Amino acid sequence: MAEKENESNRLFEDEKVIEIEIERLRSFKDHPFKVTDDKEMHLLKDSIKQYGVLNPLIVRPVPDGVYEIISGHRRKYAAQQLGYRKVPVIIRVMNDEEAIIKMVDANLQRERISYSEKAFAYKMKNDAMKRTAGRPRSQIDHNLKGKRTVEIIAEETGESPKQVQRYITLTNLIPELLQQLDDELISFNPAVELAALKEKEQKQLIEAMDYAQSVPSLSQAQRIKKLSKDGKLTLEKMQEILSEIKKGEITRVTFTNEQLHRYFPNNYTPEMMKREIVAILKIWMEQYWDK
Repeated sequence: MAEKENESNRLFEDEKVIEIEIERLRSFKDHPFKVTDDKEMHLLKDSIKQYGVLNPLIVRPVPDGVYEIISGHRRKYAAQQLGYRKVPVIIRVMNDEEAIIKMVDANLQRERISYSEKAFAYKMKNDAMKRTAGRPRSQIDHNLKGKRTVEIIAEETGESPKQVQRYITLTNLIPELLQQLDDELISFNPAVELAALKEKEQKQLIEAMDYAQSVPSLSQAQRIKKLSKDGKLTLEKMQEILSEIKKGEITRVTFTNEQLHRYFPNNYTPEMMKREIVAILKIWMEQYWDK
């Protein structure tokens, strides 16, 4: 990954590193990757405190005298938080499709990427590559002859074409379900099935999940998808399916809302409590399991 990042930041013959005011930098339009104050961000801040911004940002000029960030959103955020007024950049002129492909490729090298980030990144790159098909060769050269765009993305990422397409399918999920997928409350395979539901049905599914205090297994998601396809899906049907006891859950650990509300603010919903508990368990696992 380090080699790829160095490749993306390598200077071309007529390029040089210059410093630009942070206020003149703009985030990439519809940037699918989140910039969060997580553990990696704290490590990045510590590195910049000690050594400065070692890798220049890649930017492209856009109207009004500002620059759009292709690679380096996290570095810009960290430097800004530390009080930097300028950061080193490499300016490259790119059209929209070239910029999208370059931005996605640079950010896919991150150590941790959520399901939703990868889903929207794959979709943006796939759409951009389709738009470039048949155009003259450019900075971003993909030989599309005889290949589907998802096959090219699969070769470059090590995924199968089917898996790339499944990620792209996830972009049809409403934000609430995508968040549950990112929080690992819903598993990947059921989420792909649920992405086939209409928006109204997905919103009803959230209600059904809250009613049953359960998330769909793969088989339940497939049944819900079939009912939708057949035009027979209702809120009551989803509540009924999700209220079933799944195989292996006969001896599952359960808590009542009353038990949990002792440890959470009164305005917390069951879903919010689940999310907090999973986040706390992740931190606990990272800190103590290895010991």
